[in-house]
Amino acid sequence: MAGSQSMEILSKVLENQMMETAKMVEEQLDSELCKLEKMDDDELEKLKERRLEALKKAQKQKQEWLSKGHGEYMEIPSEKDFFQEVKDSKNVVCHFYKDSTFRCKIMDKHLTILAKKHLETKFIKLNVEKAPFLTERLRVKVIPTLALVKDGKTKDYVVGFTDLGNTDEFTTEILEWRLGCSEIINYSGNLMEPPIQGQKPKSKFTKVEKKTIRGRGYESDSDDDN
Repeated sequence: MAGSQSMEILSKVLENQMMETAKMVEEQLDSELCKLEKMDDDELEKLKERRLEALKKAQKQKQEWLSKGHGEYMEIPSEKDFFQEVKDSKNVVCHFYKDSTFRCKIMDKHLTILAKKHLETKFIKLNVEKAPFLTERLRVKVIPTLALVKDGKTKDYVVGFTDLGNTDEFTTEILEWRLGCSEIINYSGNLMEPPIQGQKPKSKFTKVEKKTIRGRGYESDSDDDN
């Protein structure tokens, strides 16, 4: 009986909270409508002009990004091209990969999706075997590695799948969250918690920290490097 009463009380509390939330939203909408109703024609025209100007600015920015290769996940042919790519764009994600590492193909799949979604960032890939100087300079050892470059400077790295739940079956949303943590993309979700829905119970997330990869040569993050 006591349990039933507790559930009934909890139900009423939740109902009251929902009603209060709905009331607040309704009041906010009423307030905005009231402001619009009180505006004269000149004020409304100025509001329309500001919104139109904002739309034009956003469209211009989008076209500029597209002209610089944003929106598509592409491979650059050599390490010389890397410096021009990061010079042209404020935010760049570069995937250092090897053809023989199957986890690089997993990373490719997710980066292709994110490149189309986040036009504000350029997504590229570079074969480490064609970039000995650059991989040595950036101390890339584990493959795959993502170098996150902002304003021409390497800000952070995503090394293997450690930050992505230690599983080959991580979701695109997990990688998106991880990139958002480094502010290399405009992330609209909650950075305090990874979107773990759909992850296997055994998946574990490590604390996201900026890191430097030491050592020479390359180590695959794959158990099967055929």
